Amino acid sequence: MPVNYRLATDRVIKHLSGTFLAVSLLVILAILVGLSIKSSPLLSEVSLWEVLTTSIWAPMKGRFGFLSFIMGTVWVTVIALFIAVPLCLAASVYLVEYGSKRLRALVLPLVNVLAAIPPVLYGVWGVLFVVPIISDYVAPIFGVSSSGYSVFSGGIVLAVMIFPIMVSIMVEVLKTIPAELRSVSLSLGATRLETIQHVVLKKARPGIMAAIVLAVSRAFGETIAVLMVCGNIPQIPKSIFDAGYPLPALIANNFGEMMSIPLYDSALMLAALLLFVIILGFNLLSRGILRKMEVEKI
Repeated sequence: MPVNYRLATDRVIKHLSGTFLAVSLLVILAILVGLSIKSSPLLSEVSLWEVLTTSIWAPMKGRFGFLSFIMGTVWVTVIALFIAVPLCLAASVYLVEYGSKRLRALVLPLVNVLAAIPPVLYGVWGVLFVVPIISDYVAPIFGVSSSGYSVFSGGIVLAVMIFPIMVSIMVEVLKTIPAELRSVSLSLGATRLETIQHVVLKKARPGIMAAIVLAVSRAFGETIAVLMVCGNIPQIPKSIFDAGYPLPALIANNFGEMMSIPLYDSALMLAALLLFVIILGFNLLSRGILRKMEVEKI
């Protein structure tokens, strides 16, 4: 193949890649600008501080307080992380450090199948199994009366949904740790558990953080499954057995309805903008923490 043709191909691929990157960034910017413009009518009537710090949601009276929806999103996401992170980390460590190659080849494809299941099926599973179990067995243990439609149910369903992506990334990260590091630690007298704690997990910490960040980003935006089991009551949850109303559920439940109410569509656009800013801000903050960990070799 002529040299000039290869060089021309290289330049074309370079410029195409740069163009696609620019288009991707422009899409993010377009979403941010579009949501800002659509939500501006509400912000011209009510201050952003009032919208974020009040929990009264009465569209017919022109009251749009997002605090209960923000807290519902936080409750569900935090519960999902408390459940998913220890389980996923333990499963990943077992598969890489104790399991055989045959076991990994058998289990990982099955875990990845969970990622291909439509979210609505997770929601149905939550309604049929998680909600009754919490209502009939878990809540009575704590002396609480609950319908089962709660932020706890949402957190459990969400934890199962983020399980595949978290395990897959953690396994790949742990597999990149050089075997020589384990051998040196074991040769110095450390046990297998001590080697995992002080060598493997310490070395893999930035990658594990990245896996958690990606999983949280997905958890923030999950909609259908969460709205089916959370109860969707606009209130600030006081306990894990209270109903909640996350931002994605608010948008999915109400978009297209009651648009004749003044500022209602603007309020929903502001909810979408808040969700977008929360996810973007969380990702940027996490990237900063990861960069600092890599620089300081924490």
